[in-house]
Amino acid sequence: MDPTDLANLTPLMQRTSGRPEIGIGLIDGPVAITHPDLAGENVREVPGKLGAVCARASGAACSHGTLVAGILGAKRGCAAPAICPGCTLLIRPIFAETFFTNSDTPSASPEELAEAIGDTVRAGARVLNLSAALAQPSPRGDRELTEALDYAGRGGVIVVAAAGNEGKVGSSVITRHPAVIPVAACDLQGRPLAESNLGSSISRRGLSAPGESVTSLGANGKPQTFGGTSAAAPFVTGAIALLWSEFPSADSTEIKLAVTQSGGRRRNTIVPPLLDAWAAHQAMTVGASGPAPGPGVPYQ
Repeated sequence: MDPTDLANLTPLMQRTSGRPEIGIGLIDGPVAITHPDLAGENVREVPGKLGAVCARASGAACSHGTLVAGILGAKRGCAAPAICPGCTLLIRPIFAETFFTNSDTPSASPEELAEAIGDTVRAGARVLNLSAALAQPSPRGDRELTEALDYAGRGGVIVVAAAGNEGKVGSSVITRHPAVIPVAACDLQGRPLAESNLGSSISRRGLSAPGESVTSLGANGKPQTFGGTSAAAPFVTGAIALLWSEFPSADSTEIKLAVTQSGGRRRNTIVPPLLDAWAAHQAMTVGASGPAPGPGVPYQ
């Protein structure tokens, strides 16, 4: 099954490709912005310690950032899912190419992630996509990260975070936070992947999304396949961006409720329900008089 069909994204994608005033904060690796299949006119750099453009296309940091960017913002009709190419992609890298190799799990310190969250929220993002494990946790770092997530939540920003690929049952300072929708990975039959982290907080407030054999944009210009919760998270992020594009006057609580509660009743389990993007759209339609007319103010 196609991953977008599994997540019931196809009918929503047929309605809209997204609006430029809906900013998606991509907190990940740098991106091969010049890739011919990336909707480059809707890509913006959020200034930080690391540049948004890949310095080494062969590096794993560039590869990871470009793969996730392709799921969200590739041009429709290419090999990538290309969920929301009409939205504005705000790139704020946290993975340094110098120290990130193909065998590494994407990771950042809590302090680095907290700084990136603040920068991206201030840049105007409506939804953030986090696909990073935490390295070197500390009480101070966890406190800074919690404060950054609090800041995002107060600003009406929805944070979507990969649950992690350690195959553990539990939670983290990220997946426990009320501003976050944690995302577990499933196969193309909707079954949880063995490597995907699960847990009560992930099940209670999170979602499952396709994380097996997802094809997206390779930094070298050729399609590349990857998986895990890093691949799953942008399906949820993209669905939220499309919903906000259809209902731009909705607040974050309405969008979050629609996307997390439309997959059916939650059971007493550590496995979250599967993303159902079209059911979320139907829930929004019932709760409103219809999509708000006209686009907002695009990024300049």
